[in-house]
Amino acid sequence: MAHTARPSRPRVTVTRTLPQAIEARMAELFDAVLNPDDAPMGRDALVAAMADADVLVPTVTDRIDAALIEAAPERLRLIANYGAGHGHIDLKAARARGITVTNTPGVLTEDTADMAMALILAAPRRLIEGDKLVRSGAWSGWCPTGMRGHRIGGRKLGILGMGRIGQAVAQRARAFGLQIHYHNRHRIPEVAEAQLGATFHADLDTMLAAVDILTIHTPHSASTGGLIDARRLDLLGAEGWLINTARGEIVDPEALVHALTEGRIAGAGLDVYVDEPAVDPRLVALDNVVLLPHLGSATFEGREAMGQKVITNIRSWVDGHRPPDQVLEGWL
Repeated sequence: MAHTARPSRPRVTVTRTLPQAIEARMAELFDAVLNPDDAPMGRDALVAAMADADVLVPTVTDRIDAALIEAAPERLRLIANYGAGHGHIDLKAARARGITVTNTPGVLTEDTADMAMALILAAPRRLIEGDKLVRSGAWSGWCPTGMRGHRIGGRKLGILGMGRIGQAVAQRARAFGLQIHYHNRHRIPEVAEAQLGATFHADLDTMLAAVDILTIHTPHSASTGGLIDARRLDLLGAEGWLINTARGEIVDPEALVHALTEGRIAGAGLDVYVDEPAVDPRLVALDNVVLLPHLGSATFEGREAMGQKVITNIRSWVDGHRPPDQVLEGWL
């Protein structure tokens, strides 16, 4: 396929409203088409956006599937995703069309790890239930048996995905006295294991049967969709908690609802969902679930850093270089 020359001032279409400083910089550098209303784009709007762009800047709310990519004009040569995850983009279809895909890794590590640790504390200690009780006016005061939760110190934390975020969670969790276990595609270096006091499990099922809390930090892909199903939730057990700040699709939603409703796991802390922003009303009705509105990267610092990475990736591409955050084939 013959590629068109890269324009010095590309038409860059952004699908959502980004931090003001980022949009201002994009307007200086590029022919930027912004979304001031911040309304998520439907499929027709995405088709129109891609038809008139050299670069598309989507977010996790945009499903860029094979049909959209195949329908894109020749001028679209870069999808510069605003976010670290890329499960919403069909990488194989992009590669077949010669479209480069980038993301924004690294800058969200600390923020997401903080949020995961907050959920690890909030779910067993029933923090949200306690907040609701005080706000309702029904709290009758301290009593020896009131609002008892579970101590996390000494418990075993299983980390699914030991990349940047998983290791940052392990550092925090160790300070709270949790024992660190992990499952990853590849074992991390021994020196890193020693620093984190981490035990590697080559088999996910073995780890689930051994831990008290599971926290998910693996990308969503064809191989991880529905990875935590009913059988694996049962391995976690009736005294186990599930924490998910990665992607909702990694956990079978029906299996999770039934496990929580039937007491097959103790509780959950969720920041992500399969059909965001829709949340299953059965989850909303449960007291043993902490529900957050996808706050993992929601800091002023993190969201600006994401935007700066998008700009750097676009500028590198314009200059004829491989963008520093190009999503490589190994992620497929």
